[in-house]
Amino acid sequence: MAATMGIGRFVYTPILPFMTQALGLSEPQAGLIASANFLGYLLGALGAASAHLGGGRRRWLLVGLAASALSTGAMGLATSMAAFLALRFIGGVASAFVLVFASALVLDRLALVGRPGLSALHFAGTGAGIVFSALLIVGLAAAGMGWRVQWLASGVASLAALPAAWRLVPDAPETPPPTAEPGRGNARLTVLVLAYGLFGFGYVITATFISTIARATPAEPLVWVAVGLSAAPSVAVWAAIGQRIGNEASFALACLIEAAGVALSVLSAGVTGLLVSAVLLGGTMMGLVALGLIEARRLTRGDPRRSLALMTAAFGLGQMIGPSFAGLLYDFASSFCLPSLAAAAALVVAAGLVACRDAAGHWRGRQHHCSGTTCAASRAPHLLDATPDRPKPEDLLA
Repeated sequence: MAATMGIGRFVYTPILPFMTQALGLSEPQAGLIASANFLGYLLGALGAASAHLGGGRRRWLLVGLAASALSTGAMGLATSMAAFLALRFIGGVASAFVLVFASALVLDRLALVGRPGLSALHFAGTGAGIVFSALLIVGLAAAGMGWRVQWLASGVASLAALPAAWRLVPDAPETPPPTAEPGRGNARLTVLVLAYGLFGFGYVITATFISTIARATPAEPLVWVAVGLSAAPSVAVWAAIGQRIGNEASFALACLIEAAGVALSVLSAGVTGLLVSAVLLGGTMMGLVALGLIEARRLTRGDPRRSLALMTAAFGLGQMIGPSFAGLLYDFASSFCLPSLAAAAALVVAAGLVACRDAAGHWRGRQHHCSGTTCAASRAPHLLDATPDRPKPEDLLA
């Protein structure tokens, strides 16, 4: 996750200002390159869900890791816009494969050995990779190295994770997993998928352009480091919140906090505002990824690969639209204000969808326990305390 997501997928953000300066890229062009990556991510997620995809999950995980590292490094050798688009597209496909197959492998194995709480460590890898990539780019820039060396170094760093994964992921024969069954949580899963897609649109504009927004300010070398530092521990924090109030309520709360961070990135011109925005973005985006995927797995019986891939595809669609949308609006208004506020609104809608569906589920749970005019749940001080649908703490990360 650190190599493919934290570096391969997100290193474009801190390198983008150097590419823009050296190549004269416009905001629409920068957005198009980002969208090519996210289109690959969307199609990769759909491919990972295909029943016709042969080979074991471990094999595709390793293939994705290798393709991500090689396409990342090759960006430093590219000489045309077409090459940039093709390489970032390949990187997007690879990152989706790694996310889907790594998450399916890790979550299943942790559930099998009774250690579901360690899933926070798995998702924290993205934050750790973001921190590493930010420090790497800052260090290379301070040494006078340009964007080509930055891409090459990032590819080499990602490639170093391949032998580690090869050694640590068991090479045991895999039995065919049982067919996934959405079960009675199907309606909730549908709403969650829709909200997850809105989250993909809502976070990605700021995640792609925050270093560009901070360009020529004292915050520029710090914003992406702040995103990574706040992202690394955020999964464990949101997992703990999920145990107290439920994954869906936690998802809604995180969306609202992230919406505030996205809006702050363009409503506050000062260094403090940009850094607070970076912390709010980093402190929620990986927590939302984890909460969404973990809840999708909880709502699915059997092999979670198809549900995880469906979530990833919805997310990929949202984040594919975001950068191009932002680039086009920037050309119109010469500002990231309008697209960022639209992204914040999408996050608020996502929060509302999940919160309403969560409340409806709890209401049905209360009604189920009602007998005549007396409801056993009415004695509970909080609605969440009364619902039979509330997941047990040990199931939240299973």
